[in-house]
Amino acid sequence: MNILLLHPPHTAIGSRIPRENLPPLGLLSIGGPLIDAGHCVNLLNVDPDNLPISDIVDAVVHKSPDAVLIGHSGSTSAHPTVVQIARRLKQALPEITIIYGGVYPTYHWKDVLEDCPEIDIIVRGEGEETVVQLMDALQKGASYSTIPGIALREIDSPKATRPASIIKNLDTHRIGWELIDFDEYSYWGGKKSVVVQFSRGCPHLCTYCGQRGFWTKWRHRDPVLLAKEIAWLHREHGVELINFADENPTSSRRLWKQFLEALIAEDVPVILIGSTRAGDIVRDADILHLYKKAGVLRFLLGVEAMSESTLVKIRKGSTPTTDQAAIRLMREHGMIGLCTFAVGFEEETDRDYLALMRQLLKYDPDQIMSVFATPHRWTPFFHVSKDRMVIQQDLRLWDYKHQVMETRNVPAWRVFLWVKVIELRLQARPKALWRTYFHPDPAIRHAMRWYTQMGRRVAVKETLDFFFRERRSNEQKVSQYLGGEKSFAEAAMRKTL
Repeated sequence: MNILLLHPPHTAIGSRIPRENLPPLGLLSIGGPLIDAGHCVNLLNVDPDNLPISDIVDAVVHKSPDAVLIGHSGSTSAHPTVVQIARRLKQALPEITIIYGGVYPTYHWKDVLEDCPEIDIIVRGEGEETVVQLMDALQKGASYSTIPGIALREIDSPKATRPASIIKNLDTHRIGWELIDFDEYSYWGGKKSVVVQFSRGCPHLCTYCGQRGFWTKWRHRDPVLLAKEIAWLHREHGVELINFADENPTSSRRLWKQFLEALIAEDVPVILIGSTRAGDIVRDADILHLYKKAGVLRFLLGVEAMSESTLVKIRKGSTPTTDQAAIRLMREHGMIGLCTFAVGFEEETDRDYLALMRQLLKYDPDQIMSVFATPHRWTPFFHVSKDRMVIQQDLRLWDYKHQVMETRNVPAWRVFLWVKVIELRLQARPKALWRTYFHPDPAIRHAMRWYTQMGRRVAVKETLDFFFRERRSNEQKVSQYLGGEKSFAEAAMRKTL
């Protein structure tokens, strides 16, 4: 079959500001198995150029696919654009089969199929095995109703088939690297870059995160095989930077240490960046030299600088002492700690924001990034937030970088100003400026300068958007806006064997 993987344009600041783009790992991950199954597969990534929908439709028509598979890692905020594309595609190519996957359609499958008849099938959860079965049935003209892990219409009524089993061995299916031109993707200020995954899922219980529920169980790739793949990417395609898509690649000290040692043995000069937990950094204090030697330059750490009552509610499972120790240890070993802090919890006050700033100053992070708590229906956070008022009705802005809920004690404009003041105060410290412009390590100096440049552009855009372009209203509760009083079962997508 002639299959087209479509990566839609994304409105989020992360896609528009850097003017650099990373390959869409999710689509490449299903592309490899489809190619190996004998299909003709092409990737159309329209995110970097932010193509208008009319141009996207023309490009799809030109390729004349039998099926279009649409997906984006920012699936909630990309969903309205996906719907627009699907409707225009069906007008131009009525016989085409449109298949949609990602976190948002996985859980909102019934809403999506009812609201957008142009979307034919939804892949729920991991897609590597499901799409191969689906394309085989489509090619043979067979029924889809026995294929696990999908949602479809039967007599115009949406129906979900039984959950698919989780993929136990993540090395069973390869990534379709041949679908991209590596020269078109860069990050970190012009370095040729890709995204990889060492693991899927997360063993922790943070209420606002959907990773644990979507992936069901923490699983990992073979550490040595992944190291070999990264070495191949560098030697054959000149890849300089690896961005880990994992929430917690370091969850298993033993396996992560095996990976670091295997990559060190490959002796390739790659930069590794990603995210992890502060507790894992403290746990690995005696092997952080291996992190550095393998190429780790920066890890994103979600820090605990909020009030004690909020910490208990969100079940993050760490402490300020651990966070501060992790930042110190990373700096001592020549690595950057990017600390994210979350705001937007209902009980916050002006005094809490002031305390947050003071705590962050005490942490002395190298880089910081703010995010807003977002009540997706597949997270426990939805249940505790369902009666709060939604102030952002545009789903395209549900990207963790915009306030979407009303904070009871502080108006939205003041929450925004607090966040900007905190960011400015942290980034304008003499220590931060010295690390940015005078750090003796050129790799760290480059990373700090690049991030600072991006931060300035993001801050300007966020400020202009907030005060002059975005509209806010509080007409609906969270439960009403998201289409139901009940949250979704967090881990209902996959059958564990």
